Amino acid sequence: MTELLYQHDAYVKVFDAVVTDVSEHGVVLDTTAFFPSGGGQPCDYGTLRSKDQLWSVTQVSKVTGEIWHQLQGELPSVDVQVKGEIDWERRYQLMRTHTAMHILCGVIWRDYRASVTGGNMQPLRGRMDFEFETMRRELVDEIEEKINLEVVAARIVKIQFLSREEAFKIPDLIRTKINLLPPSIQIVRVVEIEGLDLQADGGTHVANTEEVGEIRIVDYKSKGAINKRLMVELEG
Repeated sequence: MTELLYQHDAYVKVFDAVVTDVSEHGVVLDTTAFFPSGGGQPCDYGTLRSKDQLWSVTQVSKVTGEIWHQLQGELPSVDVQVKGEIDWERRYQLMRTHTAMHILCGVIWRDYRASVTGGNMQPLRGRMDFEFETMRRELVDEIEEKINLEVVAARIVKIQFLSREEAFKIPDLIRTKINLLPPSIQIVRVVEIEGLDLQADGGTHVANTEEVGEIRIVDYKSKGAINKRLMVELEG
C-alpha cells in the first residue's frame, strides 16, 4: 500500500517516490503527499518529475483502495523514480478552508447541538448544512462572531489514529456519522481542534486555527424543513 504522507504531515510539499503500478487511471506511487478527492475536499494538483521528464498531476483519486495520480502525457514505467511536488498555494488554501469548516462545525455543535448533514469545499470557500429548523440573520452574525473568536484563540490542531473500538467510545464522533465507515476500516484518523472539536476525518488541516484567518459567512439558505446551509469564504 502507498505510504500516505498527507495523513501524518500536511505540510510536506516535496517528496521522492517510485512508480509501482500504471494503468488507464494513471500511476500508483509507493509514497505520496497528494491528497485524493474525498470527504468533500478536492484533490491536490502538482507535478511529478524524473531525470528527463516532467508530468502535471491533473487528478488524484482513490480507486479500489489505491491512490491513482492522473498525469498529462505519456505515463512513466513501473520502477521509475520520481520527485513529487504539491501545488502548495492550492493545498494551503484547502487546509485553511477545511479547518475553517471544522471550526464552524465545532461551534455549532457546542453552542446549538446541531448536527452536520452535508458539506463541500473549494479553495477559500465552502458550504456546510446543519439540522436547524430556522435560520435568521441575527443568528448568522452571532455564529460568525463566535467562529472568528476561535480563530484568534490560536487553538492547536492535532491528528490522532485510534482503533475503531476506541473511536466508537467517543460520543461526539457520532455527529460525524462514523458509524457509516465500512467494517474494513479498523484504524480511524481523528482531527482535534483542542478545546473545541473532535472528528473522524481524512483531510488536510493547518496546525493552528490562527492560520485560517478571518472567516466570513457570505450567505445562508434553507435546504429543507430542518436543513439550513451556511456558505463561508476566507481571505486569499
